[in-house]
Amino acid sequence: MKLETMYQEIILDHYRKPLNRGLRAPFDVEVHHVNPTCGDELTLRVELDHTDGKAVVKDVSYEAIGCSISQAATSVMTELVLNEDLDAALITQGEFLQMMQSRGEVEPNEDVLGDAIAFAGVSKYPARIKCALLGWMAFKDAAAQAMAAAGASTDSQKETA
Repeated sequence: MKLETMYQEIILDHYRKPLNRGLRAPFDVEVHHVNPTCGDELTLRVELDHTDGKAVVKDVSYEAIGCSISQAATSVMTELVLNEDLDAALITQGEFLQMMQSRGEVEPNEDVLGDAIAFAGVSKYPARIKCALLGWMAFKDAAAQAMAAAGASTDSQKETA
C-alpha cells in the first residue's frame, strides 16, 4: 500500500469515526475557535489533573462543524494528548505546528506525531493548513487557560492560608 493512500485512510477513519467527540463534563476550560477562511468551528473542553505537581491531560472533548481535515486532525490530536503530561502534549502540538508550517519541506517526527503524520501532505496546501491546525491551536489555548486558572486558584489558596 502506498504511504499516501495509508495517510488518506487514517484521515478518513478519524473523520468517519471521530475519537472523543461530544462535549463532556467535568472540564477546566472550554474554548471556541473559528477558522474565518472556511467557517470551520470547534468547541473544545480540557480537563487537567494536577496530581503529583504535574499537569496531565485528564480529558479532552469537542464538538465541531467543518471539513474532514479539521475534524480528523482534532480527533487525532485528542488521541495523542489524552492522558499525557501537559508538557509532552505541548511538545507534540509544537511538532504538529512545525510540520504544518513547513510546506512539506521538513521531515516530520513520526515518533512524536504518531497518526498526525498523516497530515504532512496537507502542509503543501496553504488553504488547508488552518483547517488542520484548528483543533491543535484550540488545545494550546485551552491548556494555557487551564494552567493560568490553576495558578490563580493555587495563588489565592496560598493567600487565604
